[in-house]
Amino acid sequence: ASRAAARALDQGPRKPRMAAEPLTDSHGRRVSDLRISVTDRCNFRCQYCMPAEGMDWIERSGILTYEEIERLVGILGSIGIDAVRLTGGEPLVRRELPELIGRIKGLGTIRDLALTTNGYLLERHAEALAGAGLDRINVSIDSLERDRFFRLTRRDALPQVLAGLEAVMAQPGIGSVKVNAVAIRGFTEVELHRFCDLARTSGCQVRFIEFMPLDGDRSWDPSQVLTGAELRVLIEEFHALEEVEREPSATARVFRFADGQGEIGFISPVSEPFCSDCNRLRLTADGKLRTCLFSLNETDLLGPLRDGTDDAGIESMIRQAVRGKELRHRINEPGFQQPDRTMSAIGG
Repeated sequence: ASRAAARALDQGPRKPRMAAEPLTDSHGRRVSDLRISVTDRCNFRCQYCMPAEGMDWIERSGILTYEEIERLVGILGSIGIDAVRLTGGEPLVRRELPELIGRIKGLGTIRDLALTTNGYLLERHAEALAGAGLDRINVSIDSLERDRFFRLTRRDALPQVLAGLEAVMAQPGIGSVKVNAVAIRGFTEVELHRFCDLARTSGCQVRFIEFMPLDGDRSWDPSQVLTGAELRVLIEEFHALEEVEREPSATARVFRFADGQGEIGFISPVSEPFCSDCNRLRLTADGKLRTCLFSLNETDLLGPLRDGTDDAGIESMIRQAVRGKELRHRINEPGFQQPDRTMSAIGG
């Protein structure tokens, strides 16, 4: 160690690293947001995501380690990624997730670190997540009625999920808690009053997400999509709404209740695509980089990581993939192809 210190003194102070070229795709969009699936496994079997019998899980040896995720976030953080969201599967089934959060926060380049969870294990982990440095959390709750929650998720777990939501709301270090609900025609309409009451009384922003063609049963049909515009009309029958100015690259159109009590959001990728300023990349649990949720192609980063490719080589692969980022997802166009992977295998 003393010899290394002496060499460092002989060489003088290290030159600061030159600012990296921004990570930009061929359509001029600056990419700054990364969604990381830490596992493809899940303790729910939601109808819009996977079959009742589950999926064929990736072997554990084929999953990115925390060290590998930390290295990739370090590389991406050096070229402009400054927001990371951890997803799954269900991320809290991955052991010691707060350790990964601490590793990512320790890099010093990620200004916004978030988590999306189904909430089932949240009550026991809320304090540790906050202590590790988590900034924001989204909890998926598709129904606020126990029987209907079971019908959609195939798990009788609503009380545990609501307890988890309450536990994370009590953590002062977590600055934002949102509730996500997938909107499905013929299912969601009857619960709009309940979700609005939650948004108005809990301090959580409730967001409705249009049902997308990423289900494991391959039974998605456009007729099942309950659009954000339709939801707004239904809600405004009993609550006046005022739109909040959209932030650049935001996925949701956000509205506040006109009396000032709470906010509600609509994520409408099917009826109102927000591809024009998309700034997101996705990294699957098995180390594949995806430039769109509906990508038909992926870039393998796990193999090069384990084969000894250096950081410059990995960066070059990432830049090449980003240059080919899709202009739009084409859901509503003739010839649209649903990706082979389901939502649980991609990461939301």
